Amino acid sequence: MRGGGRGGIGGGKIRRNRGPVPPPHALGNMRLLNGGKLPFDLTFFEEIFPRATPAPDDSILSTALLKRNGDIAPSTEEIQVIQNLVTRIQSILETLILTPGTFDACQVDEVRQVGSFKQGTILAGHKTADFVVILKTLPTREAVEALCNRVADELRQTECVRATVTTRGFDLSNVQATVRVLITTVPHNIRKLDADIHLDAKIVNEHWQAIRHSRWFEENCHNSTVKVLIRILRDMRQRYPSFQPISTWMLDLLAHYAVMNNPGPNRQALPINVAFRRTIALMATGMYLPGYAGTSMRGHNLTYEEQDLATAASQTLLRVLAQGGYRVILGLDTCKGLDIIGSSSVWDAVVVSPLDKVYEKPVDGEQDKIDDDQDAEEDDESTMEA
Repeated sequence: MRGGGRGGIGGGKIRRNRGPVPPPHALGNMRLLNGGKLPFDLTFFEEIFPRATPAPDDSILSTALLKRNGDIAPSTEEIQVIQNLVTRIQSILETLILTPGTFDACQVDEVRQVGSFKQGTILAGHKTADFVVILKTLPTREAVEALCNRVADELRQTECVRATVTTRGFDLSNVQATVRVLITTVPHNIRKLDADIHLDAKIVNEHWQAIRHSRWFEENCHNSTVKVLIRILRDMRQRYPSFQPISTWMLDLLAHYAVMNNPGPNRQALPINVAFRRTIALMATGMYLPGYAGTSMRGHNLTYEEQDLATAASQTLLRVLAQGGYRVILGLDTCKGLDIIGSSSVWDAVVVSPLDKVYEKPVDGEQDKIDDDQDAEEDDESTMEA
């Protein structure tokens, strides 16, 4: 049995497994933001389930995690080239707020930097930063294009840039970096949006969620161990297809919970090696299964099949980790032709085989998503919250 309830709407099989419930103080931001329950977390029940043998020396795992973090963190030069473009674009946008002059295509209310570059968790080679621009006026496609052209024209006075209008706003790139400008509007405008002439209301709401995510991160993720774990999880998401549907905010919440929510005195942050093992275990015990906190975030739904694949992959990685295969999991060692998620592997004469799928798709053709009524309700709640 894999974690908690499985299956879904319209005929998918559902299985349940109820375990001990963590104490109230363990719920933290993940429960507060999501409303879902938490899977079994051994960290809170070590007195009930004591170790049969002394804890092993885990310093080599800590060293490996810090080495991997150093390998995937951007260099100072990379950070500087992104920051240079960010500073220029932010200055132009803020000038449009204070002194728009003859520019009347739209009215800019506020500019917020969001995303992994702002948070300090960006990966090496990902030379991209993100802004959310809040408009006082309705975000018509013509207004977005006019704003894009205005900012690009200002930049071209000193450097060569490429401007591209997208469904979310526009991108501005030079030869070294890219800045994505995401467009939203003030909350009372969202219900006025017309799909034929404005940006999609769902996308506009998502950009409000990006602001909320950034604000949450600034308030809660000061600890350096949290940022290291987030970067490692994002790297794993890139390398393991089963984790790719998991959103950035879902990973951030999980990393924060794994590091900061513990039963020790003063709830001090756990070491990176303990937090990493705990993270894999939480994913393996059902964090991303139906009804649990990992899948209860508005706008961050996984299909039942994606939930199943992410959980199965986590369970395989947990067994590999238990046999000492952390270097392969982290990407420090690469075994040519070996897929530890999709094929069997041998660790000190112990065979770790991938798990079969548990979720079976409904045969009547019903959509394998949270139903449309719930999506509509989530959009309404998000609009009101913004």
